[in-house]
Amino acid sequence: MEKITDSSGNVFNDLGFKPEESARYTLRAELMSSLRKTIREHEWTQEKAAKVLNISQYRVSDLTRGKWEKFSLDMLITLAIRTGKQIEITIV
Repeated sequence: MEKITDSSGNVFNDLGFKPEESARYTLRAELMSSLRKTIREHEWTQEKAAKVLNISQYRVSDLTRGKWEKFSLDMLITLAIRTGKQIEITIV
């Protein structure tokens, strides 16, 4: 019989990551998701996104395919700012 466990609401916590790792991974995942959404909403080609983000088309491909391990938190913040986003961090 399968055991089903309720989620805490954070997949990284549920997978057993330390709180500080979970926080970093969550921020990276949210930033990457936001960037991918921006690219889709603007209907940018990879070439156009590369120009806006000032990165190579190869890096845009990594971004759109969700290869989050290839992007640091700092880099994702930089890319989000390059799309015109404002970054806010709330500490609770």
